[in-house]
Amino acid sequence: MRSVTGRNVLIGAVIVSLAFGVVIGRFTGGLGGGGSLASIAESRGMTVAEAEGALKVFTPPGKYDEYVMISSGGQSGNIYLVGVPSMRLLKSIPVFTPESWSGYGQGADWSETILAEGSSDKQARELKWGDTHHPGLSETNGEYDGRFVYINDRANGRIGMVDLRDFKTKQIVDLPNMQTSHGGVFVTPNTEYVHISSMSPMPQTADGYAPLDQYKEKYRGISSWLSIDQESGKIDTTASFQIELPPYTQDLADAGKLASDGFAFIGSYNTEMATGGVSEGGDPIEKGASARDFDYLHIIDWKKAAEVAAAGKTEMRNGMRVISLQTAIDEGLLYLAPEPRSPHGADVSPDGNYIVVGGKLDPNVTIYEIGLIKQAIADKDFEGVDEFGVPILKFSSVVAGQVEVGLGPLHTQFDGKGNGFVSLFLDSAVSKFSLGPKAGIKAGEEFKLLDNVKVNYNIGHLATTEGDTVAADGRYLVALNKWSIDRYPVIGTLKPQNFQLIDLAGPKMQLLADTPVGYGEPHYVQIIKLSRLTSAIDVYQPGTDPLTMAASSVATAAGEERVERDGNTVHVYMTAMRSHFTPDILRVKKGDKVVLHVTSIEQTADATHGFAIPGYNLQASLDPGEVVTLEFVADKAGSFAFYCTEFCSALHLEMQGWLLIEP
Repeated sequence: MRSVTGRNVLIGAVIVSLAFGVVIGRFTGGLGGGGSLASIAESRGMTVAEAEGALKVFTPPGKYDEYVMISSGGQSGNIYLVGVPSMRLLKSIPVFTPESWSGYGQGADWSETILAEGSSDKQARELKWGDTHHPGLSETNGEYDGRFVYINDRANGRIGMVDLRDFKTKQIVDLPNMQTSHGGVFVTPNTEYVHISSMSPMPQTADGYAPLDQYKEKYRGISSWLSIDQESGKIDTTASFQIELPPYTQDLADAGKLASDGFAFIGSYNTEMATGGVSEGGDPIEKGASARDFDYLHIIDWKKAAEVAAAGKTEMRNGMRVISLQTAIDEGLLYLAPEPRSPHGADVSPDGNYIVVGGKLDPNVTIYEIGLIKQAIADKDFEGVDEFGVPILKFSSVVAGQVEVGLGPLHTQFDGKGNGFVSLFLDSAVSKFSLGPKAGIKAGEEFKLLDNVKVNYNIGHLATTEGDTVAADGRYLVALNKWSIDRYPVIGTLKPQNFQLIDLAGPKMQLLADTPVGYGEPHYVQIIKLSRLTSAIDVYQPGTDPLTMAASSVATAAGEERVERDGNTVHVYMTAMRSHFTPDILRVKKGDKVVLHVTSIEQTADATHGFAIPGYNLQASLDPGEVVTLEFVADKAGSFAFYCTEFCSALHLEMQGWLLIEP
């Protein structure tokens, strides 16, 4: 993780000199007029543009970034916070994977409970890893509100919720009737629902199994609409519902806003329903899934679907209300529109008028207009139905335009000024293009390629500042590149991913900085203004249970520390304060169940303590005011020196005690 900050430290060492050197260089046509300052730049091999870029990204000591990037952590199972424009790593938030530093999943405490509840009976075993892909920040009126963030586990069909008051995971829901998810996470404009859709269809059978020769009959996709408690941010599955979809591979998705509020859009591929079998004499999936010229954009009227679910037109399936595919058709909830084959993006413009689709095998972005879609639905302007009876809107009736942007277009973000920015996987580039008249573009200037900048290399997703909300501001763009060949020293066979920061302020896009990402393969990020994170707290109120954000029933104040035995169960009510635990000697017998209620009575920001017992696989992190309960069985006799794991004071090393387990 240190690699994220290393570049910034190096820049910081010369930044003051470079600042003057760049100014002089601008007036002299280069850096040659800068004397010793020019020598520094020359020794670094920096051009004027590179030095200018360094100045634009540098955030001086003690200053804050304007934005915070909420980044998926890929196979790490975590979320990472990165400052923009500095690109400094600010924080790691464990979600699906235990983490030693924070004690998440390491101490039989509330975090263990969250991980355990996130492994339902559909799983073969308790899950301790995840593949985070797409974060979805909560919104109010289509703008980020800084309250919560949701993220999917692409591997296991789960979704996690992080509370942005303390930036900790508070819930993991293992969703029934779906197994994997890719890019289907988004929130509706007022966070009524968070949506997650399946990637690979799964059999809708009692035991989750069906042979592949029954793929069309038994397998289905799922669109999940998860109701959000507005106070806690938690998902209420009893108020949630799912919509059954055809057995295509549903992919990137987005919520409508403003002009398209109430609708949702999900891209798909493999409408051929190829299942592979290359070792059995069949075609590989990638060949079968690319046979047709078109796949289908799914268009869902989610507000009407919520009404249908409330009216009871559902069936209970593994504890979840499900609107069947046939009901979705009969009630007019689901429509399809042809989209160029193997698409990835399905992205709604800030005004809600346009839905932009990028197809990996088509050099164009295809731009649909919600007004045309609504009219086509009203007029029943269909070219037919798919194999399952879902109406297919005429391509020519719903498409406002196409722009040839380059090879391998994937994901689009926006600047709020009538422009889109699309990642080009095959070209390793980002292209900028104009939208149509609904976005304020003048006649003759609509749907045009405007600019292109190379990135390194094989870009997947990208993000602009607040670029998937109604408040997109077009300040920066971050390219999430899959490869980093030759960008960094050879430090092993597994190369880091590469984030690249691009300045959007000028008439041309300008690449500012590279940032190695050495903690997994991020897939998608969202970039929120720091000023929106107004609910974040410095310290907990004394005695807070972080899971409920309310006072804990086992909170212990100074002077109330005690040990209570109830048969073979020993309850310890302990406090932590610089630089000691009270009590600091615990005496139990082998075989006792030990329940440690540890309260940090600190109220100074950043005065974090840790608590660890050697040999017992217990580690907890205690922020100021926090209460943590750890449970374990004292099944190994011995004298164990527990200690504070977080360097907290000058007498940190003395902050320890003894757990004495008598044979």
